[in-house]
Amino acid sequence: MSQWNQVQQLEIKFLEQVDQFYDDNFPMEIRHLLAQWIENQDWEAASNNETMATILLQNLLIQLDEQLGRVSKEKNLLLIHNLKRIRKVLQGKFHGNPMHVAVVISNCLREERRILAAANMPVQGPLEKSLQSSSVSERQRNVEHKVAAIKNSVQMTEQDTKYLEDLQDEFDYRYKTIQTMDQSDKNSAMMNQEVLTLQEMLNSLDFKRKEALSKMTQIIHETDLLMNNMLIEELQDWKRRQQIACIGGPLHNGLDQLQNCFTLLAESLFQLRRQLEKLEEQSTKMTYEGDPIPVQRIHMLERVTFLIYNLFKNSFVVERQPCMPTHPQRPLVLKTLIQFTVKLRLLIKLPELNYQVKVKASIDKNVSTLSNRRFVLCGTNVKAMSIEESSNGSLSVEFRHLQPKEMKSSAGGKGNEGCHMVTEELHSITFETQICLYGLTIDLETSSLPVVMISNVSQLPNAWASIIWYNVSTNDSQNLVFFNNPPPATLSQLLEVMSWQFSSYVGRGLNSDQLNMLAEKLTVQSSYSDGHLTWAKFCKEHLPGKSFTFWTWLEAILDLIKKHILPLWIDGYVMGFVSKEKERLLLKDKMPGTFLLRFSESHLGGITFTWVDHSENGEVRFHSVEPYNKGRLSALPFADILRDYKVIMAENVPENPLKYLYPDIPKDKAFGRHYSSQPCEVSRPTERGGKGYVPSVFIPISTIRSDSMEPHSPSDLLPMSPSVYAVLRENLSPTTIETAMKSPYSAE
Repeated sequence: MSQWNQVQQLEIKFLEQVDQFYDDNFPMEIRHLLAQWIENQDWEAASNNETMATILLQNLLIQLDEQLGRVSKEKNLLLIHNLKRIRKVLQGKFHGNPMHVAVVISNCLREERRILAAANMPVQGPLEKSLQSSSVSERQRNVEHKVAAIKNSVQMTEQDTKYLEDLQDEFDYRYKTIQTMDQSDKNSAMMNQEVLTLQEMLNSLDFKRKEALSKMTQIIHETDLLMNNMLIEELQDWKRRQQIACIGGPLHNGLDQLQNCFTLLAESLFQLRRQLEKLEEQSTKMTYEGDPIPVQRIHMLERVTFLIYNLFKNSFVVERQPCMPTHPQRPLVLKTLIQFTVKLRLLIKLPELNYQVKVKASIDKNVSTLSNRRFVLCGTNVKAMSIEESSNGSLSVEFRHLQPKEMKSSAGGKGNEGCHMVTEELHSITFETQICLYGLTIDLETSSLPVVMISNVSQLPNAWASIIWYNVSTNDSQNLVFFNNPPPATLSQLLEVMSWQFSSYVGRGLNSDQLNMLAEKLTVQSSYSDGHLTWAKFCKEHLPGKSFTFWTWLEAILDLIKKHILPLWIDGYVMGFVSKEKERLLLKDKMPGTFLLRFSESHLGGITFTWVDHSENGEVRFHSVEPYNKGRLSALPFADILRDYKVIMAENVPENPLKYLYPDIPKDKAFGRHYSSQPCEVSRPTERGGKGYVPSVFIPISTIRSDSMEPHSPSDLLPMSPSVYAVLRENLSPTTIETAMKSPYSAE
């Protein structure tokens, strides 16, 4: 079943998450119509290869043209219209930057895999629960309701202000009419009645002025409460969700809703400000003893202006955190002299600001809080925000060509560029702009989440560990001295984040049994429900009896899965995280030939398989092959190894002992679709291949002593041609072959 078919079968709550990341950059119609073709392309590789990305973009447009031809025959007018529009948008948007479309599609496919993994997880972790609590959703609805109520109230005061203006104009007309009357007319009864009418109008005017000011005061008070008690809190929650999303958690959304709230509030405050200015004009034209406008207006205007300033300062956000396009799953880790992208948004979307707001990017602006190392940003670091910059019409700006470069030291020599950089050292990218609107000048500043600077990709794993630890441990977005004394993290949260690394990076998260194994490896506990873990234990101290840390071990496994066994992992056929003790408990009662796949605990980036069989006297035996690492798996796909694996036992003919994947899945049923070639058959030296050569293949072979219940050593993968193997069998005894093939490594 294709990935897209699996997505369509998800529950509605997961489908809503999928809906969030499909927009004009990559419309869902295209994902649906070209599902299989899209999934068959290597978009991730294309995101780092312009030539490949260009070809894929051209092929995508060709596929669209073919779909257009098909639907044209069906006379589906609506679909024809949409496809033509989509094709035009894609060609215009990505023609000059084909790698960007590869990044977009790669991210969408990866996010789909993460959501599928989350849907298959039986237990929701504490972090994800906190992000999706009902109280948060209820507050979102309350904020939107209150913003709408404030907008409606301001519309009402707009009508009050207009009524006051009309009432004052009528009063002014009547008053001037009296002033132009003859002296004799002024003493008439009609005149006295007119004076009484004017007095009533003045009383009404005074009442309406006080009423309007009272309503405006109430609106200002409600806006103040909404901003400080709910809206800013909602924004902070969004920023926290963004933090979690950066380290592989659920896709953060809600920014469009926040933009709507910020924009409506800004429009309401500016409208209220204009109403106060109109009241001032009215008071200037006509005032009287006890006039409330001169007394209250100045203070109210100050409060409205303060709220506008505060609203703008909070509306300037980093929509997409700094990330190198070459490592989309590792945001906030930047390499010197390598371009990265970052996107800013102003949540107050006013047409008057389009192309009028210029944003400047800098790094380590507050240098007093940092180490001795200093950086500058090369490339275009000043750009104007525009509505056209974003597909959803937000007022935003994206920097795509910034490069961090280390400055020379104060002594005049070169800095540390190219040398080892401390991956626990945090830096910050700052963005500044100035808003000039309706007579107000507002300086804005915001910063990215802390970033880690590296000079070599070999530093990426430890740098990423720092990013994980920081963002899981604190809500503070600017604690650049965090690693001076890093706090412990709760084990339950940390293991949840570990599962996210697998779901976001290799498409399938970890289940409770796998997480329990990791908990045992990190602590003496067999449960991950509580407890704390230190930063040193996670990333700095070696595992007991090993020469590497827990994180180094886990990162090597992620790399192994990504590069060599990804389809098997996504299908769920790799148990992976299981101890040798648990492995034997699982296999001991199974049919002979039952095996499982697990990651090596003693070899970095190694995977092994263990099978069970019975001796002649019925005793259960377990056999584990020496772990295969990336070097060996580069020579032969792992699925082919499982298919062709042979064991030589005493004088017996070599045979494949692997029959059933745990618990009882026939091996070919599990791995058949992943085999990359025909099964290897041993050839005789007299058989000839093309051009007179003897056919050559790689054969994975192990030997097991007949006089031992278990192998003394794990097996080795030998690149042996069939002809050589046949000659060995004819001229050497099984004992001699066994001795020659004996592995120098200790048992796994």
